[in-house]
Amino acid sequence: MRQFVFFWTTVFLYLLKTTLWAQPLPTAPAASVEWPAYGNDAGGMRFSPLKQINTGNVKQLRVAWTFRTGELDLYKGTNAHEKAAFEATPVMVDGTLFFTTPTTRVFAIDAVTGQQKWSYDPDVYLRQDLSEVTSRGVSIWPAPADKANASALKRVFVPTLDGRLIALDAATGKPIPTFGQDGTVDLRAGVGNISVTSPPAVIGNTIVVGSSMGDNQRFNYERGVVRAYDALTGQLRWSWDPIPRSKKDPGFETWKGPNATQTGAANAWSIISADAERDLVFIPTTSPSPDYFGGERLGANLNASSIVAIRASTGKVVWSFQTVHHDLWDYDNAAQPLLFAFNQNGKPVPAVAVGTKMGHIFILHRETGSPLLPVEERPVPASKITGEVAHPTQPFPVTLPTLGLQKPEPWGRTPEAREAAQRRISALLFEGPFTPPSLQGSVIAPSNVGGINWSGMCYDPESGLLITNINRLAAVITLIPRARLSESVKNDQNLMRAETGMQSGTPYVLKRSYLMDKDEQGISLQTAPPWGTLAAVNLKKGALEWEVPLGFMYDPEKVPQARQWGSINFGGAIVTAGGLVFVAASLDGHLRAFNTRDGSLLWEVPLPAGGQAAPMTYQLNGKQYVVIAAGGHAKVGTKLGDYVVAYELP
Repeated sequence: MRQFVFFWTTVFLYLLKTTLWAQPLPTAPAASVEWPAYGNDAGGMRFSPLKQINTGNVKQLRVAWTFRTGELDLYKGTNAHEKAAFEATPVMVDGTLFFTTPTTRVFAIDAVTGQQKWSYDPDVYLRQDLSEVTSRGVSIWPAPADKANASALKRVFVPTLDGRLIALDAATGKPIPTFGQDGTVDLRAGVGNISVTSPPAVIGNTIVVGSSMGDNQRFNYERGVVRAYDALTGQLRWSWDPIPRSKKDPGFETWKGPNATQTGAANAWSIISADAERDLVFIPTTSPSPDYFGGERLGANLNASSIVAIRASTGKVVWSFQTVHHDLWDYDNAAQPLLFAFNQNGKPVPAVAVGTKMGHIFILHRETGSPLLPVEERPVPASKITGEVAHPTQPFPVTLPTLGLQKPEPWGRTPEAREAAQRRISALLFEGPFTPPSLQGSVIAPSNVGGINWSGMCYDPESGLLITNINRLAAVITLIPRARLSESVKNDQNLMRAETGMQSGTPYVLKRSYLMDKDEQGISLQTAPPWGTLAAVNLKKGALEWEVPLGFMYDPEKVPQARQWGSINFGGAIVTAGGLVFVAASLDGHLRAFNTRDGSLLWEVPLPAGGQAAPMTYQLNGKQYVVIAAGGHAKVGTKLGDYVVAYELP
């Protein structure tokens, strides 16, 4: 009998070993899993390995706590309420959430309870001329491990709207007196009237910061310099100007004309990515000034509208890949360059994914900038504007799908609205992608809000899906000879209502509007829906895996089709190992969770104000939280507020 029992016990253990133990055993989640940077990792994958919240239980999420900043009180007596946008993504380190408000006040709150630990007010003067009133967050510099700096404190680096870089003690919120001048470096000194709206990159003991500035008022804006500072002392380590200023600078020959060296901008206002192992930072540069007329800067304009890899220790350019030659469309590289391992012929290759406003996705080798998937130069329309020479070709990815609106298809909810849309579009110039601005008025599709905008992308390394939210909106760009401005506007009501850019120093004034109108239910776009989507691109297959409408712009109770039409959106997505994509962004003010596998909507909850920010997630004491800033976006008309909301499972 003992032999019989022993035999079957042996068989049982063998079967158990070969069926259960042969599979990876589940590991207990760590008590603490942080979110230490804007995109979680320094390369902006916005992926979390957490799976406590998953496809099976996400519908059970409830509010864990809500924190209010009191921000709206600061707007009184200023025009900040017309520009403010709460776009911050908190970071979580050592059990504390750190974030900025639109006016760059800084808060540190307990990540479990939502109770305030400290706050810091840089006292930004809100009555000055500020192009934007927003801040996407802070960066954390960990205390160094080297003995020489062992006494240094963990620091919170805060970029401000009035062009300062401030170092705070992460424990107390007090400025570090040994950094710069009493904790502050003046970024405007020697440059001019710049702002900073995105957190700086941290790479070793170096802090790399870009800048933000206005658009389209003149051709000679401030220089779009990117600078690196010592994290301990605030001393300048290097400075890089995207625009070549002398004949010795590489690419000088691609900036032609007597005034080309006076061109401003080409700045990096979005998130800069960092690869510490390779000593590289990846700079997403933008259009030179002004955005829509390049007659003062003829040529390809090397390093503008590009992704530029710079050696973090020296400031030397390693490579540059231009996403738009001679940008005439405000096609800034608004999305953070995403660093990931690309599977090529079964081997991981260090890569950077570049998502653009044109809806293009480029996959480049991180060390060389060479395309890992084919890119080709294709002919594009020529300019009809006197003094302008559009670049004859533009780069197009060959194998990956193009996302966003590529052609204006007239649309309206009624036959009359559709006819009005048809008449308007027919009167404008559209010759395909990269149609240049014109006197007639040109349809720009996608518009300057994307495609892919600053909302950026996230990447799931388990499925190989690159996920992003998309705008499908067309702009109308009209250039008016300066001498005929009054006459032109008087005779065209659409031009009268359009946004104006004076473009001083050029022969033309800019008028920018969008193919949209209003009806009794609210905003109505004049191009066919969906107007906003969430899309997943399978990088293993090189194909679109799924694309679904994101949000709604009409009340679904009154317009049942509204959920199929999607919404204009600002604010990124994150993806988790629990099989979920979390995103708000849409104009309807909801936070949603989608199934990573097929894009199906699993959960949605109304926010107390607009959710124009990327959420984040972390785990403390064995419990996972999802957190989002809900404060709205004045320029797109969502409800303003001052909320940070955390969600948890029961």
